[in-house]
Amino acid sequence: MTTSQRGFLARIWFGFWGLIDGTRRALFNVIFLLLLVWLVVVLVRGDEVKPLRNNTTLVLQPAGVVVDEYSVTPFERALNQATGNEQLETRLRDLIRAVQLAADDSKITQLLIDVRQLLSIGMASSNELQQAIAAFRASGKKVYALGSFMDQAQYALASSADEVWLERDGLVWLDGFASYRNYYKDGLDKLKVDINLFRVGEFKSASEPYIRNDMSAADKQARQYLLNDLWQQYLTTLAQYRGIPISVLDETVNQYSAAVQAADGRMGELAVELGLVDRVLSRPEIRAELARRGSSDDEGGFRNIGFLDYLQRRPSQSLASSRIAVVTVQGEIVSGDATPDMAGAETISRRLRQAARDDAVKALVLRVNSPGGDAFASEVIRQEVLSVVATGKPVIVSMGDVAASGGYWIAMGADEVISNAATITGSIGIFGLFPTFQDSLASLGIYTDGVGTAPQAGSLRLDRALSEPVKAQIQALVEQGYRDFLDLVSTHRNMTVAEVDEVAQGRVWSGSQALQRNLVDAHGGLQSAVEAAARRAELSDYEVYWLQDELSAWQRWLLANSVRALVSSGLDAGLLRTASLPWLPPLLEQRLQRQLLPFLQQQRTPQVLAHCLCLSLQ
Repeated sequence: MTTSQRGFLARIWFGFWGLIDGTRRALFNVIFLLLLVWLVVVLVRGDEVKPLRNNTTLVLQPAGVVVDEYSVTPFERALNQATGNEQLETRLRDLIRAVQLAADDSKITQLLIDVRQLLSIGMASSNELQQAIAAFRASGKKVYALGSFMDQAQYALASSADEVWLERDGLVWLDGFASYRNYYKDGLDKLKVDINLFRVGEFKSASEPYIRNDMSAADKQARQYLLNDLWQQYLTTLAQYRGIPISVLDETVNQYSAAVQAADGRMGELAVELGLVDRVLSRPEIRAELARRGSSDDEGGFRNIGFLDYLQRRPSQSLASSRIAVVTVQGEIVSGDATPDMAGAETISRRLRQAARDDAVKALVLRVNSPGGDAFASEVIRQEVLSVVATGKPVIVSMGDVAASGGYWIAMGADEVISNAATITGSIGIFGLFPTFQDSLASLGIYTDGVGTAPQAGSLRLDRALSEPVKAQIQALVEQGYRDFLDLVSTHRNMTVAEVDEVAQGRVWSGSQALQRNLVDAHGGLQSAVEAAARRAELSDYEVYWLQDELSAWQRWLLANSVRALVSSGLDAGLLRTASLPWLPPLLEQRLQRQLLPFLQQQRTPQVLAHCLCLSLQ
């Protein structure tokens, strides 16, 4: 080997070694800086957790939307909090747990429910929280509620207090329940979008907005029946806590506009006159009143602690040898892993398998808060539920605000199904939705042409019209999916197929209506489901254990903010997003993206959907 050759190889080696050495030093410098930042934070913060003092008011202030599970990972949530971009969500179980612990805590003398930051809470969730608040009141401690511009959901929660206070110039807005949505047929026709709909069930109305300009008679009938029941439940709750007869409350709502006019718009005074609230107070008056009633501090205000801070001060409990695992299914059910607002079948399945393998887990509660979604993904989850049952461990389904269509599908096979009276459930039906945009593209001078090896090759492109044979094939697939759904319910609910079909057809029921039709076993909340699981497993000493995927700190750091943004949605979803949406009015664009894209993002073959476009109460 010549000297020149050795020089060349040496240069390569030393260059490579320099790269490795530089990378090593950079990596360790980053680690050192992170440790230094951590040390500084610890030294600056010190021990911030101070002992809870006597005569403290627990402040229950749900912010944003009340959910069963956060829609982001713990790391993302912490990062959002640090950067001021916190997602406004509050976990129902945190609210309930804080109230339960405070009921037996001698240092907590009273509870303040502050609904001013509450954006949304479902009726079923509100009912569960109200039960915990009622138990707190039964301990002999007082509960006060505070609001400013209270809508119906805020007021329902506030009504469970001993006294309801309204800020000056505030109001209570009661106008009944309604279910309205946009219908897009003429708009889609103008955009030349071809909606191919395949469905079974007279009341399966999730897809109606794309083929009609108004609500069908069947959907109106079913929704009115459901709304009437939910509204009566709502009035019954207010009557129970406020001591106002249901007939008077109903008349109050029906004549509310006239009453407001007669009161010259002084809605705070009107709310007191109608018995909806007890007092109208300014903020200084509220602080002074709470201090006077037993929580005064050294500075003339009232001593208080937020419910999350309160939970952090409670000693952590070690896991008992016997556990009841809780697995949450929240959001639309889709194939693959979970993402924000989506219940991924693979993620849920992993948690169910973990519960089945863990000897310490003696029973399982499946908490369902989902309108359904992909029928195949729903069946994947249901099969995993059956695998837990096969181990001999009891499985109880607890239905939250919504457990409909695919959300009801996954409940089949559990030992017991418990819903809240206000849970929206049922919607036993199947549909398939496949919009195509060949005419939309043609209006821009864009055409699709090509060749294939079989008549149906390339038939599932969004830029080509569906052929009649393919339409017939998909319709047959949807009808078979409906028969499978009926058979599942028939088998697990001990009903004939004809009996199931009578209450199916895609119709949505309240929890109380579902109980009357044998679609659920009992009424209750999550605590009722846990108690049922303990009873079936013959447990007296157990720990409730929430099963969630855990990532290492480095995995969360590397994956939290990069992977999700890079996930490809494929050509089909991309075509809808890039080719058609620029033409749409902003409101229509936003709604179509939210409603259609979840179904198209993973579509490679025709999807059978067990999904309920469930009503939102307005």
